[in-house]
Amino acid sequence: MQFTAKQIAQKLKGTVEGDENVPIWKPCRIEEADEGGITFLANPKYTHYIYERRPSAILVSRDWVAERPVDATLIRVDNPYLCVAKVLHMFNSASKPKKGRSFRASVALSAKVGRGCYIGAFAVVGRHAKIGKNVQIYPQVYVGDYCEIGDNTILYPGVKIYRECCVGSNCILHGGVVVGGDGFGFAPTGDGSYNKIDQIGNVVIEDDVEIGANTCIDRATMGSTIIHKGVKLDNLCQVAHNVSIGSNTVMASQSGCAGSGKIGSQCVIAGQVGIVGHITVGDRVTVAAQSGVTRNVADDSVVLGSPAMPADKQKKIYVMQRKLEEMYGDIRDLKKRTGEK
Repeated sequence: MQFTAKQIAQKLKGTVEGDENVPIWKPCRIEEADEGGITFLANPKYTHYIYERRPSAILVSRDWVAERPVDATLIRVDNPYLCVAKVLHMFNSASKPKKGRSFRASVALSAKVGRGCYIGAFAVVGRHAKIGKNVQIYPQVYVGDYCEIGDNTILYPGVKIYRECCVGSNCILHGGVVVGGDGFGFAPTGDGSYNKIDQIGNVVIEDDVEIGANTCIDRATMGSTIIHKGVKLDNLCQVAHNVSIGSNTVMASQSGCAGSGKIGSQCVIAGQVGIVGHITVGDRVTVAAQSGVTRNVADDSVVLGSPAMPADKQKKIYVMQRKLEEMYGDIRDLKKRTGEK
């Protein structure tokens, strides 16, 4: 797909400096920008590439001033970093979505499939499942019995959605995502073995959720595990049974929340964070990478460390830890002078 600088500027409500009719057929990184490409400048340390590379167009802020002549067409916008996301969406949306059903797909006779859907080879749609309009079900996807999938949702290859789970509209589930596997529920017995506790709930994923590759969301023991509207989960995350994640929360790779944990809205959970079960993380909380959250966290907090605690307190502890060797030496010398053993 090809656009002109003028068409992109109109979409971004920007202004063009240079050739407004220059053809653009690919977004590219500023380090690799060349003819036909559009890139952006948001970080000053990459400014030198503007003069070294030869892209067709560059997104820059409205107040950016060039140090020397620039060959490329400039598109001035309020926020180049945000606008590049809109440009990527323009190019991605230009390719028409697939439609139709592969003869190698298996769709139960009792399933209901909306108009404009694509169902790829070796995909399975179970009994009484309900598939909305314009849903993309790629090859080797499994949608279990009585599941519901909302309009315009994309299920990439290898997604598995177990029985009775619900996925909202405009969601994206990447390859290998498992929704509705059994929660980790086992009751210890007197002889040291474990009895399995049946997991009879489901998973409810609301609208506008994106879930990265190989992330697992377990079904509830009873009731529902709930991923609220606008949540973004990275690759390789774990959401245990009966967890609730509030709207517009983001969670980075290799993080997880144990059973019945509650995470509020608009939180930022960095990579490799562990959240224990049966606690509540409030709204607008930031949890730094590799933290272990072991107790309730109040709204608007920033926590880090393991166990996680308020960031300002933990930073002071880190400073003191670096001085432990020196402090130990001082104590040892003091004991020698006082004759204490």
